[in-house]
Amino acid sequence: MDQTLLERVNPVFNTAKMTVFQLAKSGDKYSAKIAEKLGISFEETQKSATSKATPEQIAAGIIMMEMRFRTIAEMIERSGYNTVVDLPCGYTPRSIYMAEKNKEYYGLDLPAAVSEAEPIIRALADEDKLSKIHYSGVDATNFASLKKALENVSEPVCITTEGLLMYFTDSEVGVLCDNIRQILNEKGGCWIIADPEAALQYILTIQPLCGDRFMEIMMNSRKNVQDKSDVEVGNSTLVINARNDPAEGIKKAMMFLASHGLKAERLTVGEYLPEIASFSIIPPEQAAIIKENMNKSAYWKITPIGKSAELDTSDLKDKSFDVNASVADDKLAVKLVGRVDTLTAPHLLRLYERVTEQQTVNSVDIDCSELEYISSAGLRVLMIMTKGSKDGVKLEGVNETVKEILEQTGFDSILEVVE
Repeated sequence: MDQTLLERVNPVFNTAKMTVFQLAKSGDKYSAKIAEKLGISFEETQKSATSKATPEQIAAGIIMMEMRFRTIAEMIERSGYNTVVDLPCGYTPRSIYMAEKNKEYYGLDLPAAVSEAEPIIRALADEDKLSKIHYSGVDATNFASLKKALENVSEPVCITTEGLLMYFTDSEVGVLCDNIRQILNEKGGCWIIADPEAALQYILTIQPLCGDRFMEIMMNSRKNVQDKSDVEVGNSTLVINARNDPAEGIKKAMMFLASHGLKAERLTVGEYLPEIASFSIIPPEQAAIIKENMNKSAYWKITPIGKSAELDTSDLKDKSFDVNASVADDKLAVKLVGRVDTLTAPHLLRLYERVTEQQTVNSVDIDCSELEYISSAGLRVLMIMTKGSKDGVKLEGVNETVKEILEQTGFDSILEVVE
């Protein structure tokens, strides 16, 4: 079939080829073999009918695609789930790498992409791993096609999405969210997406490379992608517009997810970033800046509202203080251990604000059975929580020492206290 027709009818089709060629340029051996089998050149995938990528664009694209590919793989590993659903899977060799780690891999994409990618992948994968690799042609907005593709999956899944939502309208993204929520409710697991902050990550990647030409190259990058996809890109609420206030964009995206029964945790890219081979194509000082910049960017781990989600509080622990927390719907459950004083109260406040930045919290239940002491600084944090939570704060398992402090300060009449 005419390549131009495929590109116009299926916007992700040719941009998926652009990704695998960028991975090949990063030195990935399987991507290089896939690119060779596709029979087109790197240059063809980087240009569109009306625009040509600049050297800075090409370098940034290679680096960003490798960072995304390898960081998502690291997040999959740390998720603990052994069944990976790659939507869209494109032409990348993730299936091979996941199968090598003994994970069940389900690659879902447009039928045109799957029919071309699957035979190439199967020819490259080790024969004893082929049974772990599964491909299906689907429409991400068609739940019946997704359900059929995953009908043999009985374990929780880690669904990944990279570079899809920028081509969707809010209506299409809403349907996709509903479909993902239904899959996660049935199977269990999580959805990891790179798309909401993709534009922000691209800025943090390309700005160190081009200096004063930053805006010019940014506009050319957008035109390049828009030409290739034949759609107005990046107009979904779930894709944050880098030209506007990022904090407001994140808030709106979180609210969009909540309206579809989902909630998100931001996973900082820098905390998961492995070694990136393509940093070698730019000066070391630029690579260092980009690496540091990844601490300002995040991918999102999404789960259905209504299921209790444990929160990572490892960075909030102290010699005299520990905290564990989980969120279910709009309720935050916290267990305090040790002392909440001037030194440790900021950790508790940081936990509360981290959660409320991402979702609404209407009530806070605090297990005080192992709380030894709380100072006025800790009480101030409880007051902040009380003012910010419609249904207030409840303290359970309060010992005599803490109870006496609450009575002396009058907090026993402000908070619900259960011994």
